[in-house]
Amino acid sequence: MSLRIGDIAPDFTIDTTKGPIRLHDWAKGSWVFFFSHPADFTPVCTTEMGRTAQLAADFAARNVKPLGLSTDTVKEHLKWIDDVNDTQDTDLQFPIIADEDLVVARTYDMIHPEESQTAAVRSVFIIDPALKIRLTMTYPMNVGRNFTEILRVIDALQAGDANRIATPADWIPGGKVIIPPSISNAEAKTLFPQGWKELRPYLRLTELAKV
Repeated sequence: MSLRIGDIAPDFTIDTTKGPIRLHDWAKGSWVFFFSHPADFTPVCTTEMGRTAQLAADFAARNVKPLGLSTDTVKEHLKWIDDVNDTQDTDLQFPIIADEDLVVARTYDMIHPEESQTAAVRSVFIIDPALKIRLTMTYPMNVGRNFTEILRVIDALQAGDANRIATPADWIPGGKVIIPPSISNAEAKTLFPQGWKELRPYLRLTELAKV
């Protein structure tokens, strides 16, 4: 199944390290950082699980719930969490899905046969409070994710939703933003009273007003 940006995230009910969850009920009203791993007790995965736990306050400040997935059992996950906490000096509290039958991994196209028939690649889905998929990323099994970029893109999505703007290359919060071409200059005067710099009629840069 090929999932695209704008699709509603497929629902599922499954066991996790925090008990059974139904995705749409568990996620309601929050953003979700849904990410998969090839297997428990593997080095790259251990650092990524630890980093997610270390960033718990950063995710919470953005109203984001992390949700991990590995194709192992809850019992194995719980043993692995002890290793994650010990080696990464953290306290992992977010749920990890036990997808031993590959049901969720196949629904979300996380099994890439050229990589493995049974282990999930490193997929990322950012899901918004309306349960729409807003971003997808896929890493190979041997490359760890960049969590600075994951937080940055969540900030960009949320800033865009709140302010009707787009963000330029390498944007970080506080940087200049783009007024989309779909917004006329007349409407922009109301939306962006702080003004803007027009490099081209289709490229207008502004700063978000301080709240």
